[in-house]
Amino acid sequence: MLSVFVQALKAPDLRKKLLFTFFIMALYRLGSKIPTPGVSFKNVQSCLAAQDDQTGILDLVNLFSGGALLHLSVFALGIMPYITASIIIQLLRVVIPRFEDLHREGQTGQAKMTQYTRYLTIALGVLQSATFITLARTNQLITCPNDTPIVPQGDSVIVFLIMVLTMTAGTALIMWLGELITEHGIGNGMSLLIFTGIVANLPAHLMSISNDGIQKVVAVVAVIVAITLAIVFVEQAQRRIPVQYAKRMVGRRMFGGSTTYIPLKINMSGVIPVIFASSILALPQMISQFGNPTDGWVEWISRHFTQTDWVYLLSYALLVLFFAFFYTSITFNPDEVADNMKKYGGFIPGIRAGRPTANHLRYVISRITTAGALYLTLVALIPMVIMIPLGITQIPFGGTTLLIMVGVGLQTVQQINSQLKQHHYEGFLDQRLMR
Repeated sequence: MLSVFVQALKAPDLRKKLLFTFFIMALYRLGSKIPTPGVSFKNVQSCLAAQDDQTGILDLVNLFSGGALLHLSVFALGIMPYITASIIIQLLRVVIPRFEDLHREGQTGQAKMTQYTRYLTIALGVLQSATFITLARTNQLITCPNDTPIVPQGDSVIVFLIMVLTMTAGTALIMWLGELITEHGIGNGMSLLIFTGIVANLPAHLMSISNDGIQKVVAVVAVIVAITLAIVFVEQAQRRIPVQYAKRMVGRRMFGGSTTYIPLKINMSGVIPVIFASSILALPQMISQFGNPTDGWVEWISRHFTQTDWVYLLSYALLVLFFAFFYTSITFNPDEVADNMKKYGGFIPGIRAGRPTANHLRYVISRITTAGALYLTLVALIPMVIMIPLGITQIPFGGTTLLIMVGVGLQTVQQINSQLKQHHYEGFLDQRLMR
């Protein structure tokens, strides 16, 4: 493995891409430490040190921002506005025919949808930054004594607007940095920035668990390793649908007659269902922060919408299952695939072209999606179910964390592997297979 990494650094173009990616990731971490104008960094540090745990309603946002949210830094919002905007735009394809038409237009339509995603990201950045700043000014983001306010000039409208503008600009800058990595670096830029934020917090999480005894650390590491191996196995698994292309004459030359396959991954929806389910379950807790703590509905939400309660776990599982099927249905269209195969003279052996092919693909994808949805649900819930008996209430290694880390790692290694093959080197995956 070390020799392959050295070979990757010897290739000039690949070395340039790797160094550029590492530079952007370091720049992202630097921005996560710069406080927003108007925030007292000293008071934030003292208040966080006095807390025993983080607030539960913002765990997902704070996780993706690498801890920048609770520090109210320039990159406090992290990549969450962009993720939310991307999910909303894709879901609107089902509701708005114009978006579906843009999706079918190819590269031009995708560029237009990317532009809509950027606009929506800025709008969500303004909304989320205003919400978090309001929570910080009222001591609901981080619990602080009255003599150590997070925002000393919290009543100033000018300070409020400057903070909103700064955090929104930080979100736009993160979106640009992610696109730079995708274009000039290695891997998917947005995924790598999320990966960077998660990995940056892992040592602190392990240190917090180690305070309760070395046995818990060993148990947590064992759970992580076991689930990581399962994720790698399933994420690499796929169902291959054989496709045969008929021979055809074009002028005096014969074309076609080749055999290929359609690779259908077991988990076609990726980590999107887990992220979306976590985001929806965070909404009731965030809304309850604006209510009276003595109200019945506020008490019910505070009691049941925690990671250790059965109501939360059951709702989480049902939402993951629902979004796994829903997201797969809008990203893979059997009718469109069958029409494209028929157009180019392709067919599945034993299945007639056209509607029978679409029905066969729909049957196969429904079975695969069922297995993938159950897999996502188990990965999302097993860390919680196992760690709750250990007395770990604030769970840093949930299913979302592991899925993102392993998925992004596999995707990046595969891209490096393909780059090495272009230079006639053995890749990371090739060495593993030789052994």
